[in-house]
Amino acid sequence: MDIGVTVGDDLDRLAASPARFDFCELGVGEPTLVPDEVDPGRLTDALGGRDLLVHLPYSQRPASYVPEVNDAIVDYPRRLLTAAGALGAEKAVLHATSADRDDVAFRETAADQLRRVADVGREAGVEVVVENVGHQHAGLQLSVLGDLARETDTPICFDVGHAYMEGGNKAIRRFLRSHGDRISHLHCHDVRRRGDTHLPVGAGEVDYDLVASELDGFSGTVALEVFTDDAALLLDSAERVADRLGASF
Repeated sequence: MDIGVTVGDDLDRLAASPARFDFCELGVGEPTLVPDEVDPGRLTDALGGRDLLVHLPYSQRPASYVPEVNDAIVDYPRRLLTAAGALGAEKAVLHATSADRDDVAFRETAADQLRRVADVGREAGVEVVVENVGHQHAGLQLSVLGDLARETDTPICFDVGHAYMEGGNKAIRRFLRSHGDRISHLHCHDVRRRGDTHLPVGAGEVDYDLVASELDGFSGTVALEVFTDDAALLLDSAERVADRLGASF
């Protein structure tokens, strides 16, 4: 199991992040960091021997009601994923949002779009992992996301904090028991129900012992998504997660 850290879309922040992490997850897309415009040498220097994962644009919804728009939606990640693959990216995180998450009939379109983007990733040599954001207005609910990921054979990026915000520790348990076998990538941070999110692990209310018990033997990648540049806090969170999951760090 590899443990890494998210660094947003800033190459300087990437370079300054702790060298102990196995990989860094870098945000890509217009207007801030376009992967086909990144200097490969600068990226290599910033990574310092660590592996690269990317996060596709947060605001890009994978599915719309307009077929022509859906084609363009696929064309855009095709460009990003092709460039990211050429830079050596191994995985790409895609937010599971929709034009209307409550329209049951529309879920067929959402599934088709998810399948198309995942296929584009495979062509580029990048594993697309779909992330739960059901606590947000446009985010697909956990149960819907799990079913769509299974239907389309798409790996999941399970964001533990997002799941807690959607339905507490009970929601985390339900999802892991139903769809834990599809999880390839984890986003780990802590949260509080009052709205504090992306806290250091141990500072909130997520039951990471529960996560560990439901993901026994997990061998995927784990990204710390703690919103701080304090190396001590990042490394402490990584050590806490590694300890729970029975991994070394």
